[in-house]
Amino acid sequence: MGFLSGLFGKKQAPERTLSNPNELLKGDMVTLDDSFALPSQLRGQQLKVEAIHTYEYQRSQQCELLLRGAEGSAIFMAYVQDDDPYLSFSIKITRADVEELFDLDEFAQLFEEPGNATLHTNELSAELDDLFGRWLAPSYHQQEFAQFGYFHREDYRNLKPPQDENGKRGDAFESYNLVNGDDTHAIDVEVYEGGETEVMLTLYRPLSDIRDYWPGS
Repeated sequence: MGFLSGLFGKKQAPERTLSNPNELLKGDMVTLDDSFALPSQLRGQQLKVEAIHTYEYQRSQQCELLLRGAEGSAIFMAYVQDDDPYLSFSIKITRADVEELFDLDEFAQLFEEPGNATLHTNELSAELDDLFGRWLAPSYHQQEFAQFGYFHREDYRNLKPPQDENGKRGDAFESYNLVNGDDTHAIDVEVYEGGETEVMLTLYRPLSDIRDYWPGS
């Protein structure tokens, strides 16, 4: 009977295994490296994939993972498929943070043509240094000016996002990007219709920063 039940019994589905950031799904978890090169929001943290978003541009699209850890703060991670793939980690900052971290006259130049602004980080208080020090570089130069795109709160990896003009094309925005001289730190700004503006501090990191993958199911 045991032999027959083995032949005709229902087979269990194989467990998922993960080895690449692009394989992550909602509910999966990652454990990050505990290197002091990482900010405290990332160092040694176990983060869960809470949502998956898509940035759609004219000739490309980029998947973004919304991660949360025990502290509950939002971390945005992207797997960038370049000649040498890497990770992009971002946190959002408030307008008050922008006023503390940067000279506002310099910051305003991001939105002025031809888009070649230079931005310097202010001297930080001890409190701000604890929060943002490892997220920041001393200075940045602009690389991207008013790149148009759509933001989708859905996972469209290997799919074409909807093109419905009646409201299903995602949220339209223009993006502005600055990087430091070593291409390790960036400032990303998104301006949405109606003027809503989001500012992100971004780190570019190697894939090896993800120490372990934990499939959610």
